[in-house]
Amino acid sequence: MMPQWTSNKAVPLSEFSTARALEKVKAISKQPHYVGSQNHAQVANYLQKELQNLGLKTTIQKGYTLTEWGNLVKSKNILARIEGSSTNPKALLLLSHYDSAPHSFSPGASDAGSGVATILESLRAFLHTKKTHKNDIIILFSDSEELGLNGAALFVTQHNWAKEVGLVLNFEARGTSGPSYMLMETNGGNAGLVKEFAAANATFPVSNSLMYSIYKMLPNDTDLTVFREQKNIQGYNFAFIDDHYNYHTAQDDVKHLNKNTLAHQGTYLMPLLSYFSNADLNTTVSEEDYVYFTIPFTFVSYPFSWILPMVIVAFILFLILVFLGIAKKILTIQSIARGFIPFLGSLILSGLITFFGWKGLLKLYPQYNDLLNGFTYNGHAYIAAFILLALAITLLFYQFFSSKKATINHFVAPLFIWLVLNSLLAFYLKGAGFLIIPVYCALFLLGYYVVTQKSNNAINLIFSIPALLLLVPFIQMFPIGLGLKVLFGSAILTVLTFGLLLPTLGNFSKKGWWSFLFLVLSMVFFAKAHFESSYEAGKAKSNSLVYIYDADTDTANWATYDVNLDSWTKTYLAKNPTPATALNQSPLFSKYNSGFSYAAPAPIKALQKPAVVFLKDSVAGNKRYLKIRISPNRAVNRYDIFANEKMEFYSLKANGSTHINQKGTPFNRKGKKLLSYYVVDNAPLEIEFNLNISSVFDMELLESSFDLLHNPLFSIVKREPWMMPTPFVLTDAVVLKQSIKLAPQVSKMPVTVPTTKVLKKERVRIVTDTTTIR
Repeated sequence: MMPQWTSNKAVPLSEFSTARALEKVKAISKQPHYVGSQNHAQVANYLQKELQNLGLKTTIQKGYTLTEWGNLVKSKNILARIEGSSTNPKALLLLSHYDSAPHSFSPGASDAGSGVATILESLRAFLHTKKTHKNDIIILFSDSEELGLNGAALFVTQHNWAKEVGLVLNFEARGTSGPSYMLMETNGGNAGLVKEFAAANATFPVSNSLMYSIYKMLPNDTDLTVFREQKNIQGYNFAFIDDHYNYHTAQDDVKHLNKNTLAHQGTYLMPLLSYFSNADLNTTVSEEDYVYFTIPFTFVSYPFSWILPMVIVAFILFLILVFLGIAKKILTIQSIARGFIPFLGSLILSGLITFFGWKGLLKLYPQYNDLLNGFTYNGHAYIAAFILLALAITLLFYQFFSSKKATINHFVAPLFIWLVLNSLLAFYLKGAGFLIIPVYCALFLLGYYVVTQKSNNAINLIFSIPALLLLVPFIQMFPIGLGLKVLFGSAILTVLTFGLLLPTLGNFSKKGWWSFLFLVLSMVFFAKAHFESSYEAGKAKSNSLVYIYDADTDTANWATYDVNLDSWTKTYLAKNPTPATALNQSPLFSKYNSGFSYAAPAPIKALQKPAVVFLKDSVAGNKRYLKIRISPNRAVNRYDIFANEKMEFYSLKANGSTHINQKGTPFNRKGKKLLSYYVVDNAPLEIEFNLNISSVFDMELLESSFDLLHNPLFSIVKREPWMMPTPFVLTDAVVLKQSIKLAPQVSKMPVTVPTTKVLKKERVRIVTDTTTIR
């Protein structure tokens, strides 16, 4: 599925060198470089110099965006352009982001230093050949991807080059190892993208249409999603997902980045850059959809329109073969019916044992709940253990309820179940349409036996290969991509695959002994998982600590997201902390909707409050028009603004930016959160909006700085080597919480006017740092 070697610096300069790319990853990921940090600016300067060293002229695009996630930030995109030989208005865009994840202090080696390095090294090799190419090539190292795809949104909505982009190649990461999967992004049909990708002839293509069907169901957007949604620009994502437990953590460093994985990214971009720099990019547009899948070194595709006919033909062949088998007395209805017992029995029991077994393991090993992404450091051992257990259960069922003589009769049951599954997929999940192919191979084996009344082991083995190539990768990939909570799906798929291999596996003698062997191997992997269940440096426990000062009540608390407190968090939360219910009234955003778990009283520190100034407060008609400036008086990184859910906001602007998807009024939001502002250069936040005059005014702000561990007001003990900050949540932060209050209304007093002329009442406003007097 991927290269098992890496290239060094000795390879020709016209070729991709993993060693050279790795040097760039090291330079990018020396330190965490999240937006607003000093290291972020240093990485931006480094990338400009790298592009200039390639002989390219770089430009910088800066600006505010408020994206779909409700995050506001001033992004700094790095751009360059290589002109092509033709006047083709469509350009090829190479895309990756250079910011690292905030809060968890991730160095960002894989996500997405690997993507940036892949582009830089591929461009170097491409330019070294000095081959002419037709299409312009745009390079975009986007900013603020980790905050809400803001850099991509800035380019797509505000840069002139965006109108010229015909295709995007985006390089990402959601782990630190494993094969890089290709996923398409398109609003229309994928037929054009499928055909052009096949024509580009990548060496190690790894993809299938089922993966993208699942991807579209999940909340895992990339920069490319913005291109598709905002400007109908399509393209390809390339991302690796194994070792997901390192994603967005302090362990996303060069040490954990798999070199073969980095090499795999290069095997994609080199041929695709050569091909699409000369291809007609208009040919990628299509209304038709294709099923596609890869097997080693091969990319196969066919239209969606074939799926249902293929299923119907398979059903007809199945019925004909069963009818002929019964007519020739090779098959009997009674034996066929008995074949459902071992197959369905093993299918149900394996699924149930794995489902409840994993839940039981979470009780036995509560530390597994510390990793929010749902995949433990010993996750691969558990995959092996449960798959071997499913095989043991299946072989035991077939030992008691089947025999070599009954194999072909009992083969009918799994074939029928697979045909029913494919019938459902043909209507509800067409991306999985290629799963009918191993069924056709199984039908051939059934037909061969019915015609010849003989079983040929070699033929059985050969026609089992498609099931192994197409199904077995999913057995491992499902828990990696979706978490160990779906291990039961892998167990069920193992039994389903076993059913298609029954002409081979059903002929095994002494299935009981084979079952015992697989059970023993399963226990070995469970034991392996047990011995690897503790934490250590490089496989660290994530923990979180936040200091929250409530300026309205003049109280302070320590808070954590952790379920299982360790020695470090107990230092501040003590042994018996209280549930943090009150602190979750205004929930902070997190990928997995995590809330604070525990809280404990903390000492009050002299935090400088932000200055909240009402720049505008006027009434016209039935609307009240407001403009608020919030200026930090200490070094801060983030503002979270909350508002009563009954408040309806009209014409909302934040630092001059409207919401990227704001199409009507009132402003659409989810829950109490209005927006999150990631601060760059300590710039203030200005929010402008209007409300119905009768609307309640109830707003709150949380001002956060990511400096709890080195803030001079605190003396926080350093984490032990086997600990790291929790990803996906606000942690290691100093938070100041306060209400945003309107100034009190001044009572209206009668005014004596010493003239006969009646004057209009005017509102006079005096603005200070804290109050507004009318």
